[in-house]
Amino acid sequence: MNNSYDVIVIGGGPAGYVAAIRCAQLGLNTACVDQFTRADKKPALGGTCLNVGCIPSKALLDSSEQFHKLNHQFSLHGIHADNARINVGEMIARKNKIVRSLTLGIATLFKNNDVDSIFGHGRLLADKKVVVSNPHTGEVTQTISAQNIILATGSEVTPLPGVPFDNEFIVDSAGALNFDHVPRRLGVIGAGVIGLELGSVWRRLGSEVSILEAMNKFLPTADKNIARDAQRQFKQQGLNIKLEAQVSAATLGPGGIEVRYTQAGKQKTLEVDRLIVAIGRRPYTKNLLEPGSAITLDQHGFINTDQHLQSNEAGVYAIGDCINGPMLAHRGSEDGIAVAEHIANGGGHINYDNVPWVIYTAPEIAWVGKTEQTLRAEGVPIKSGTFPFAATGRAKAMEETGGMVKIIAHAETDRVLGVHMIGPHVSELISEAVLAMEFHASAEDIARTVHAHPTLSEAVHEAALAVGKAAIHKVN
Repeated sequence: MNNSYDVIVIGGGPAGYVAAIRCAQLGLNTACVDQFTRADKKPALGGTCLNVGCIPSKALLDSSEQFHKLNHQFSLHGIHADNARINVGEMIARKNKIVRSLTLGIATLFKNNDVDSIFGHGRLLADKKVVVSNPHTGEVTQTISAQNIILATGSEVTPLPGVPFDNEFIVDSAGALNFDHVPRRLGVIGAGVIGLELGSVWRRLGSEVSILEAMNKFLPTADKNIARDAQRQFKQQGLNIKLEAQVSAATLGPGGIEVRYTQAGKQKTLEVDRLIVAIGRRPYTKNLLEPGSAITLDQHGFINTDQHLQSNEAGVYAIGDCINGPMLAHRGSEDGIAVAEHIANGGGHINYDNVPWVIYTAPEIAWVGKTEQTLRAEGVPIKSGTFPFAATGRAKAMEETGGMVKIIAHAETDRVLGVHMIGPHVSELISEAVLAMEFHASAEDIARTVHAHPTLSEAVHEAALAVGKAAIHKVN
């Protein structure tokens, strides 16, 4: 193994491993240093997203959705199954098998692209040297150097004061993916993406779920029409969402966990059997930089970078969750590709205005671009059109008619400024909107594009028609 490289990437998550592969494709001699280990202490590439985040949570979301449909929806299709039951152990084992398969896939990609995979904690020293140490013992295993360094160390769970993790009853998002049974009463602190997804998993499997959210608005970053519809549908599903609930403490007792919180100026308590803390994530830069390093962090711990994602030290870049911006795996991956191309040939570009957001609940929620409330606050003249999935034949055939598509366009130029969706499979439908906005499409461009019938995508087509008050299958 080499001691000197063209590029060293510290971090093997969606930002880091993608950056490493792209650097190697561009002819750069590349190494990737990563410290993640599985429960059995064996190294595993893919970072938080693949091992204890995006992928395992989606596996459980799909399992729980199948169980929910079996119990509540299949009968509408004339399919009846009595005494259906869930084997949590088998469900978790399936999730682990998927994760293991994908982590091994990254290792294979590294091998095929001649990326040196180095297990250990990477610490950046002066002169672009990286000290690699065993993350369990702290023992230094080697020192390597490169002309360029890419920091892709990701993020970690933000703890909540007064609510200490015990990794059995009070857990973070990773612990919530490994319950050995369905808790009768489940509490979730945080009604963001992670809290809603994890709450949805266990609610479908039979838990009584209460979600405590400190903010006074539900999904404030989403378009107000979408957020309102989502809150209504989640309430119908049995998710008990309490807004303006400021949690101060949680203690484990013989009757379960007592969660103390303040709401509307009143002290309240909630009794649950398991508690998930999902109040957000923060950049992970622990022991990453040598004391006195020239690389600077902002007040929240994010690494400062310029328009090329380069830090204030030439040749040292940072990507993904450890820099400011949306903590999304696909955004991190695009960061990695852009930096690799910038190092190799001076190119590389990302349009952060067109990064899609997705919440994988049922119904799914997805959006790209700006919300109506943001555009109105900015004084931008707008027009919009909506179309409900209930008016599409495909959604009716699927018995999934909740939700809608909303398209917002500039009132004068008709250029699409935002697309917001809630409903079945909108995580897939949003890609059409991203592509349209990337090409500066107008609402009329989408309206004049032929969409297959019967499909869910017809809701996008009709919403675009509705912008010009020309929707066919609803009253304008």
